[in-house]
Amino acid sequence: MRGDAFDPDCPTRLILDRIGDKWSVLVVLTLAGGPRRFTHLRDTIGGVTPKVLTQTLRAMERDGLLTRHVFAEVPPRVEYALTPLGLSLQRPIEAITEWAQENVGAVITARDHHDAAAAV
Repeated sequence: MRGDAFDPDCPTRLILDRIGDKWSVLVVLTLAGGPRRFTHLRDTIGGVTPKVLTQTLRAMERDGLLTRHVFAEVPPRVEYALTPLGLSLQRPIEAITEWAQENVGAVITARDHHDAAAAV
């Protein structure tokens, strides 16, 4: 099945929402290096609350982008890893991230010019 992102009733839009979410993007970038524990994800991503990270991880697991593995230890150890589907997002997300990092200065300058012109 191939979706149509321009059809308002197509589930493709739900997927675009997921992969367009900054927390999902940062989770993919972090897990591209291999399985990670929750605290590592939280500390690496920075600025995300545990509640939001938990919600993001659950949604990504539901979407088939990552797996959650609970180890039978005391205390329990949980690791998250990208699935093959999640790994297929790595290159596109890395490309967009690279573009953002290279162009952040130009975007901020454009915003400043726009805001200054609008204030006149």
